[in-house]
Amino acid sequence: MPGSESEKHPAVAGEERLTRHPLPERVYHWAMAAAVLTLLGTGFLPVLGVKFAWVEPHWIAGLVLTALVVFHVARALVWLDLGSMAIGGADLRAALRSLDRALRRSAQAPPKPGKYPLAQKLYHHLVATIVLLAVATGLVMMVKVDTPLWQRDPYWLSESTWGIVYVVHGLAALSLITLLMVHVYFALRPEKRWFTRSMLLGWITRREYLEHHDPARWKPPALGAGSTGLATPEPLAGEKRP
Repeated sequence: MPGSESEKHPAVAGEERLTRHPLPERVYHWAMAAAVLTLLGTGFLPVLGVKFAWVEPHWIAGLVLTALVVFHVARALVWLDLGSMAIGGADLRAALRSLDRALRRSAQAPPKPGKYPLAQKLYHHLVATIVLLAVATGLVMMVKVDTPLWQRDPYWLSESTWGIVYVVHGLAALSLITLLMVHVYFALRPEKRWFTRSMLLGWITRREYLEHHDPARWKPPALGAGSTGLATPEPLAGEKRP
């Protein structure tokens, strides 16, 4: 978007960098992306007429995705700040103020978010729900597949129950395609590319931090700082310290 704040102040060499996504988060994100793309490819390409031995890579990718989800849940419960992804009153008030401004009922800018804006939180929770449904139904369907660990048992559930499992799994897969398209679209938009860069390289600039985040709600570590060292960037000209 021409004239956006992120384009007015592009990242420049020597500008202070702050950590937005540590390495474990980035590895998890891209490993999950690879697993999901493998699952979607092996699940839908045969339906489109592309013939290949898809069953084995499909269930292997499913087990990889399951392991990644378990890893992420454990890490979120033990090491990450769950509150940063919670939807609170501040997020709802900011959304209402953004709506008032869009409808020209108010010229007041909405308050800045913490680490994640409301749209990212909603997208995360929706993807998490869909992925959990896909994983749960996929694990149930594993009993109908011969593996080195067990032999298939197609009679483990009744025919009607299997139908429900297949419908839920298929709807979850179709939903993931839609959500993936939305994700890629916004990741490629010029005003959102600093988000994409942070998921590739891990950092944002001090200026991007102050333009898009409320320092009172999120203080990221400086690039290269220890896990407990929090950066407290100096405010930009004309900007008050919280």
